[in-house]
This record gives sequence, C-alpha cells and structure tokens, in this order.
Amino acid sequence: MTAYSFFHRVLMAAITLFGVAVIVFVLLRVVPGDPIAMMISPGASEADIAALRAQYGLDQSLPVQFWIWLTSVLSGDFGTSISLRRDVLELLAERLPATLELAAAALVFAVVLGIVIAVTATLLSRTKLSPLVDTLNGLFLAVPDFVWALALVLIFGVLLPVFPLSGRINPDSQEGFATQFYLLESLLTLRFRDLADISLHMIMPVLALGLPLASIITKVLKEALAEAMVQDYILLARLKGMSRLRLVLQEALRNAIGPTIALTGVQFTFLIGGTVIVERIFAYPGIGNMAIDAVINRDLPLIQGLVLVFGALFILVNLATDALVVAFNPRMEA
Repeated sequence: MTAYSFFHRVLMAAITLFGVAVIVFVLLRVVPGDPIAMMISPGASEADIAALRAQYGLDQSLPVQFWIWLTSVLSGDFGTSISLRRDVLELLAERLPATLELAAAALVFAVVLGIVIAVTATLLSRTKLSPLVDTLNGLFLAVPDFVWALALVLIFGVLLPVFPLSGRINPDSQEGFATQFYLLESLLTLRFRDLADISLHMIMPVLALGLPLASIITKVLKEALAEAMVQDYILLARLKGMSRLRLVLQEALRNAIGPTIALTGVQFTFLIGGTVIVERIFAYPGIGNMAIDAVINRDLPLIQGLVLVFGALFILVNLATDALVVAFNPRMEA
C-alpha cells in the first residue's frame, strides 16, 4: 500500500466518521422526548431543570451544541452519562475490551470453521456428501445470530445446563485483573482457572455470533476454491502427481483466500453490530449491552460516544481488510 493510498483512505475514514457524528447528533435531538425529564425528581423546580439543561449544554442552539460537543470530543472529553452519572470515556474504556474479545473470538472461530468446512466440501465435491454439506451450510446461513443465541440458551442453559447463562466471569475472580481484557490477561499471566471460567462464559455468545459468519465464509471460499480448481496451474500441478489435498491447501487456497478476506472484513463489521442483541441476551457486559440501556434511557452523551466507537471500529476493520487483501494479492492495489 503506497503512502498516497494510505493517506487517502485515512482521510476518507475521518470524513466518514465526521459525517456519522453529525447525523447521529442531529437525529438524537430531533426525536421526541426530553432526556432531562428522566433525571429530575417529581418536586424539582423550573430553576433546577434549567440548571440541569445548562449543565449538559441542552439550553444552546443546535449548531452551538454540536460545536461544544465536537471540540470536547477532540480534546478527549466525551461528556458525562445522563443515566449513569459517569464519564462516558471511562464507561467506554470499561466495556469496549469485553466486546472486542468477544468479537475477536467469534471471528477466529468463524474463520477456522469456515475454512475447514470449505476445504472439506471441496475435497468431497465429487462425492454424494457434497449436496448434504451445501444444504447444511445453507441452513446455518439462514439463521441469524440472535436466533442462535436463543436456541443455545434453551439447549445449553435450560435443557442441558452446562454453560453459564450470563455474565463474563465469576464475580469472585473479577477483582484480580489489572485490565479489562480478561481473556488476554488470563492467558498471558497463565491463570488457567480464570481462563477456563472466561471461556465457558464466552462459548455460547461466540457460537451465536460465529456460526452465521462461518456459513458465509464457507459459501464464498467454497465457490472461490471451485473456480481455482479448474485453472491451468492446478491442472499442471495435478499432472506432476500432486495429491488432491495438497492441491487444495497449497495451490488453490492461496489464490482463493483474497475474496474471502474482503468479505470476512465486511461481515466482521456486521458481527460487531450483532453483539448488541447477543450481549443483551447473555447479559454480557460489553458496549452492545450498554448501547441498549443508553437508548432506553435516552442518554445522549453515551449514545453519541457509543456511535463514534462503533463507527471507528467499522472504519478500522475496513482499513485492515484492505491492507490484508493487498498483502495477499498486490495486484488489487489501487
């Protein structure tokens, strides 16, 4: 990736994030409802209400409100949550690691499972099992993540209660962590008991988020492998006596992985968005779960901070995806 291309993408990312901030800021203030009304007590006076509105800058005009908020954000001040009465940046710093670990675990699971199934399906393409693989993958593809979450709760939380239904870790173990990246920290510090506990809490959310993505990866990669297997270089390798497994893994997979990476990056952004519902179902303490509470309470500063975080994550994932695609296939460089 050239310096010009990198600068252009970063510039477009900044413009996109600014546009998201403007749209969300305006929409949150034109919808019906007053967030201050949810904070005041029944006996509050007009002076108390006016003071509270002034504290959150809601007594200014819309352009002035946006300018005050934008300059504050650029200086690292995301405001104070109306419902939780805490600094928004602190809340995001507490909850974001949980969502990042959950999304990363779901992505790793989906990529590994998708590649394994796609390669297996390619190896079985001339057998009677091939239609069965396609049928099962189509079934998994049709089921959204929240349906998987509800099904997993019913099966492994109620009928066969083998996994924890909610939370991220046993509350007794939570105090011993120096960071909010519990999974990574427990792995690096060799705290295997905590690692096992965290993994058990993550299994059902990871399955719910990863299974639909794994189905998409399987479908795209299987089609790319099928196209690669009829190319001349594959025929030449076959004439040299190379086995079918080696043909798929060593020759075809290397050339078919590019489109899969691009699609996986796009789908990963949707996976991060999907954590909102899945985290709610499993009471997982991430930014997705917090986003629902913020919307219910019409917590404007917290919603704005959450939207900026989601927008920044989407942009960073897309930039990383573009870099990976170019790394695997330099001819894709614009």
